[in-house]
Amino acid sequence: MNAAQFKEKLKQKGCKLTLQRRSVLDVLIKHCNEHLSTEEIYDFVKENYPEIGLATVYRTVQLFEEMGIVDRLNFDDGCSRFELSSEDTVHHHHHLICESCNKVFEVENDLLEEIEKEIERKYKFKIHDHNVMFYGVCKDCEQKE
Repeated sequence: MNAAQFKEKLKQKGCKLTLQRRSVLDVLIKHCNEHLSTEEIYDFVKENYPEIGLATVYRTVQLFEEMGIVDRLNFDDGCSRFELSSEDTVHHHHHLICESCNKVFEVENDLLEEIEKEIERKYKFKIHDHNVMFYGVCKDCEQKE
């Protein structure tokens, strides 16, 4: 999402493009391959904008979620994580979660298309989305053990 698209989405929602909102978006874009918690987003934003408050970042991330700019992810680790939404894909990608270091890796391919088609056919059920997480140990942690 570029700045013009972002500004237009905010305008449609009746919101202005503030420095705080732009700073949060910049962090999300810069760290697009990571799954950041609100606190992690705050820490990155604070590096360039030390006056910002954690509550402002929480409200901004909540607004971005309502606007469809970010997706909330729950990896059962006690905190919500966020990533930029992708309007290109219908389904979310899958995640690999290392139980040792807690790193999250993305599986870009949607490997469940055939299974979905079979479920829809057999159960007469229209699937809109799914969420799959695989838990295990990453290669770095496995080598350490």
